[in-house]
Amino acid sequence: MKHLRLFVLLLLMPATGLFAQIEEPQFIDPDDELYLDTDTLQPDDSVEMIMDADTGKFDIDNSSVLQMLDLVGGISYFNGSYLSFDTAQLNVYEYEKYEVPTFSDEVYAERIRTLAQETTIPLVFNQKVKAYINLYADRKRMQSSRMLGLSYVYFPMFEEMLAKYNLPLELKYLAMVESALNPTAGSHAGAKGLWQFMSATAKDYGLKVSTLIDERYDPVRETEAACRFLKNLYSRYGDWFLVLAAYNSGPGTVNRAIIRSGGAHDYWAISRFLPVETQNYVPAFIAVNYVMTFASAHNLYPLNPGLLLSGTDTVHVRDYITFDQISQCIGVQKSDLEFFNPQYTKKIIPGNSEKRYELRMPIKYNLLFAQLEDSIYSYAKHQEVKQKAYQEQIAKQANSGSGSGTTIKHTVKKGESLGSIAKKYGVPVKSLKSWNKLRGDVVRPGQKLTIHKGGGSKINGSSSSSTSGGTTKTHTVKKGETLSSIARKYGCTVNDLKKWNNLKGTNVKIGQKLKIKK
Repeated sequence: MKHLRLFVLLLLMPATGLFAQIEEPQFIDPDDELYLDTDTLQPDDSVEMIMDADTGKFDIDNSSVLQMLDLVGGISYFNGSYLSFDTAQLNVYEYEKYEVPTFSDEVYAERIRTLAQETTIPLVFNQKVKAYINLYADRKRMQSSRMLGLSYVYFPMFEEMLAKYNLPLELKYLAMVESALNPTAGSHAGAKGLWQFMSATAKDYGLKVSTLIDERYDPVRETEAACRFLKNLYSRYGDWFLVLAAYNSGPGTVNRAIIRSGGAHDYWAISRFLPVETQNYVPAFIAVNYVMTFASAHNLYPLNPGLLLSGTDTVHVRDYITFDQISQCIGVQKSDLEFFNPQYTKKIIPGNSEKRYELRMPIKYNLLFAQLEDSIYSYAKHQEVKQKAYQEQIAKQANSGSGSGTTIKHTVKKGESLGSIAKKYGVPVKSLKSWNKLRGDVVRPGQKLTIHKGGGSKINGSSSSSTSGGTTKTHTVKKGETLSSIARKYGCTVNDLKKWNNLKGTNVKIGQKLKIKK
């Protein structure tokens, strides 16, 4: 497992290191008009309803596969990608820029026969498979290009894990069917992550699912759990398509379908006894296997996922801390922390002396985190103490009536918001929410709110941030001191010190006077 972790760290490094032994991928510009979603261009377009002698009409538009493809269009991997479409290197078939190639059934069947000769999974072509080929290669071209880009991020790790469990490497395409390679994907049924594990199955395979942590969102841990699950299913059924059906709908559903079919152990023979979603599942798997392999033949190319350019790495967190606090201390975007670490569902890392937790972030922030780690934890503790004292003082004031100030009852009028009310009384929105035990930011006309003024406003000033209110003292820099060591001493951040003293850099001189606001 240690070697696997090292591999994953290398996997998420910049592209030069990642593809040292294979041809570096060429990506296209996500704004290229060729890759506009054809659903947007042709809102009335619909997939042909294919008649099946057993199941009747085949409605691809109700498939969860389509829902996952739509979700992958919104993830932030693809922001800020500037590589351009390179016709000479990518368009080996010399297609026109906006051309969407189509092929005869004979061509599809022959290509899939070629793929089937290279795997133990019995890939076949039929009209259901064709419908999904049209989905991936035509209707959802943009999303397929995004998946192609993401495959450079995840497939090396998938392949190593599949090989570890002696499973067909083509099973890597199953994650495309499940989540469209969106690591933060979640279904209406409650499945999560790249491999869409339900909570009960996750716990059966050793993934932690709790209030603060959901390891179904951890790509490495969920991939290993999926491999173990697939291997166990194959030991039971000995047929890969039955395995896929059981992965999708559960072994109990497949067992009942086998019984209803008269004991057949063939996916196509029991298909009509399976839920519609599972009937679509294997055709979608075959289709995505085909389209990703023959992408350039369909004038499809990978979008740059962005992640390969910036790179990420992990740090080990040894104390309780929030995403907000980390962002405030080292400047990493909170949205990046949320995207790369979705397993921390409440944006809290519950590190402690006995358990360290991994945190992934853009690689340029890792060294800064290591350099300032002690001051980051010190700042977090300082904020926690201040917040606790603030809450206690608010509670004491509320219990004693007006305290050193006054208490006002405000009735919300039509058109008012928490922001406008806070501005009217000169108090922070955070205080309004705390005084009135509000979880959200919405208030209703007629709602009664408690406002603390006077003595309460002093509390607000001291708690709203580490840079406002309170008292100011002066620190004289001593030999050997740095901004980091001074920040640790006073329970603040380096950024706080720089802001309070109008410092542009991090260098300080012996004897220099620094303002410390508490």
